[in-house]
Amino acid sequence: MSAVLLDAGDMRRTLGRMAHEILEANQGAEDLVVVGVLRRGWPIAKRLAFLMTQIEGTTVPCGKLDARPFRDDRPPVDHDETEIPFEVSGKTVILVDEVIYTARTIRAALDGLIRFGRPKSVQLAVLIDRGFRELPIEPNYCGRKVATEQDDHIIVKVNEYDGEDVVVIQKGNGEGE
Repeated sequence: MSAVLLDAGDMRRTLGRMAHEILEANQGAEDLVVVGVLRRGWPIAKRLAFLMTQIEGTTVPCGKLDARPFRDDRPPVDHDETEIPFEVSGKTVILVDEVIYTARTIRAALDGLIRFGRPKSVQLAVLIDRGFRELPIEPNYCGRKVATEQDDHIIVKVNEYDGEDVVVIQKGNGEGE
């Protein structure tokens, strides 16, 4: 059984709210950069950076980070698709992922991010927080917190990869993300 948590309009409004929250908490866009975790955190990050650029009238740079080479719970990969074409040292990095669950992806992303310098701070923004952390990592900005069971599966579809924007929960038949 599955149910829609966010449709395209809900996603647009949620990201708009999150962009405002990030800008308010950081008193504007000065020294802000956005880094999206591949795969679906990257389009979410691009949208947040675009929205913040529109709101502030100042370009907010956006890059993408491949966390796979830094995972401790999956087989190693030899291909890294990271593209961060700007300085992160001394910047406030908004690290973006679509879902936070165990927090292992975020831990790996932090390891990958540090290769590019020492940020002033790293803040985490996620579209969906579904709980069940294995690591003590919590988002600073969250689109929606969803009560789930461990065997539920959250599916985030983005237009860039899937041809539609939607977040769906499948009850009881997924292994998690």
